[in-house]
Amino acid sequence: MNVIIGIDVGGSTTKIVGYYENGKLIARGQVEAADPLTSAYGALGKFINENKLDLKQVKQIVFTGVGAALFRNDIYGIPACHVDEFQAIGLGGLALSKKKEAFVISMGTGTAFVRAGKNGIEHIGGSGVGGGTVLGLCSRLCNARSFDTVVELAHNGDLSKVDLNIADISSQNISTLSKEVTASNFGKMADGLSTEDLARGVLNMVFQTIGMLAVFACRNDKIKDVVVTGTLSTVPCAKVLFKQVENLYKIKFTIPQHSIYATATGAALSYIYKNRKKK
Repeated sequence: MNVIIGIDVGGSTTKIVGYYENGKLIARGQVEAADPLTSAYGALGKFINENKLDLKQVKQIVFTGVGAALFRNDIYGIPACHVDEFQAIGLGGLALSKKKEAFVISMGTGTAFVRAGKNGIEHIGGSGVGGGTVLGLCSRLCNARSFDTVVELAHNGDLSKVDLNIADISSQNISTLSKEVTASNFGKMADGLSTEDLARGVLNMVFQTIGMLAVFACRNDKIKDVVVTGTLSTVPCAKVLFKQVENLYKIKFTIPQHSIYATATGAALSYIYKNRKKK
């Protein structure tokens, strides 16, 4: 049976997802390398080998992501095409979450916000706050230059030493906000801060900022479901922090399984869905 492969080419990490033409999933994978070309070719070769496929079985490769423009010709004689990254984000987010419509957030180096549903897929905006923010700040504040290190540090961090909460400035709740709500990220900065505390503070600030931007998007729309995807969505404290925003503002955050593969998933499905309509 013919195989359709979606490849999300990042700066150094490439995600790959393969489907049979009938929509049945084959596998997912990712490869890290020093540059996009190396990681993409490595991901394709590894995927073919691990899943015991023949190159002749691959009918189409669909590229998306920041490095997709590097691939302009067929790959090993296999037809290759491109799909808009925002289309891939929307399709992949809906497919993994099994929702018919939602705001799909892709948290990569920055953050993209996509409205996806029966009326199509639309990029509604974005933010420069994302994974790049985490690594940039933590490299300076914590001497941590990898996500694994940041996450490990943040696991033991104490936010009460970093952030200023409403309880710190008021003896009672303010309007609908409880005393535990953040009043100012990095507004306390108590003496004796550890690198663990700072790492937790950076992650908290990034997730709260992204969460509130999602709230503002939902305020102006009937859609109240938010699907969270991208590399940052795998950080353990993400689910906890988005849950706090969810409880305050009555919208629903979902981090689907395999959320880091949403864009690659959407790339492959864009071709499959398009060709189903032609039949």
